[in-house]
Amino acid sequence: MRIKKRLFLGLLVLSLAFVVLAFCGGWYLLTNRTSIFNQLLFTVGAITLAVVALTVAVGIAGLILILWRHHHVPFFQHLGLVVANLLFPLALSIGKWLGIKGDTIKASFIEVNNQLVRLQGVKVKPEEILLLAPHCLQRSDCPHKITIDVFNCRRCGRCSIDALHHLAEKYGVRLAVASGGTLARHFVKHYRPRAVVAIACERDLTSGIQDTQPMPVLGVVNRRPHGPCLNTEVDLAQVECLIRYYLGLEAGVPAHLSGSWEEIQA
Repeated sequence: MRIKKRLFLGLLVLSLAFVVLAFCGGWYLLTNRTSIFNQLLFTVGAITLAVVALTVAVGIAGLILILWRHHHVPFFQHLGLVVANLLFPLALSIGKWLGIKGDTIKASFIEVNNQLVRLQGVKVKPEEILLLAPHCLQRSDCPHKITIDVFNCRRCGRCSIDALHHLAEKYGVRLAVASGGTLARHFVKHYRPRAVVAIACERDLTSGIQDTQPMPVLGVVNRRPHGPCLNTEVDLAQVECLIRYYLGLEAGVPAHLSGSWEEIQA
C-alpha cells in the first residue's frame, strides 16, 4: 500500500501548531511570574517567534499549493523544503506519539520530495544521472564485493544488481552500489551528477535526500521480504520510469508515480 503525501504535510502542520502553543503557554506563565525586564525580553522573543512561525506557515502553505496546483514555484519550494527539514524531527516525534510508524512518515516525506522533483521538469544527459543502489540488493551469499567497484558483479542474474546493470547500459547512466550513507555521499561527490535515482530503505533515503538538497533526488523504497538489509528487492519498472523521466523520454509518469490534489487528500 503506497503512502500518501498528506500524512507528512499534516504532521508539519501539527508540528507548527505544537511549537506555537508551547510558546504561548510559556509566555502566559512567565509574563505573570517574572520581572518587568524579563517580561520585556520575552515579549521581544515572542515577536521574533511570531515572525518565524509566519515564515514557517508560508513555507508549509507553499508546499501544499505546489502539490495542489501541480506547478513548480522555486521560492515556495525552497522555503518549503527548508521548513520540512527544520520540522522533520518534531514531525517524526509527533507521528510516533500518535502511533504512526517512523518508516511510514519517512515514506510520506519521500513521496512529497519525489513529486516536488518531478514538478521541476529536470532534464539532463545520461552521463549526468547517478543510479545509486544499496548493497543489500546483492545476494548475501555472493562472494563478489561490488561496493567499491560495481563491475565486480558477475551478472549471474540471481539479484537485482544485474538488472540495474542492464538499465545503466541501456540508458548510459552511471551505476554505484553503496554500503551506507557515507559511501553514498562519496559517490555523489565523486561522480558529481546533476540528478540521482536512489534506491534504499526509508531511513537512508530520507537522510540522503536531505543531505544532497538542492540536488534533485528521486527515491525508490526497496522491498524487504527477508527483513532489513538482507536480500532486498526493488521495483525495476519504477526505477526505469524515473531514469526516463530525467532523460525526457516520458510524456508523463505512471499513475502510481503521479501526484494530484486528490492523491494528497486520499
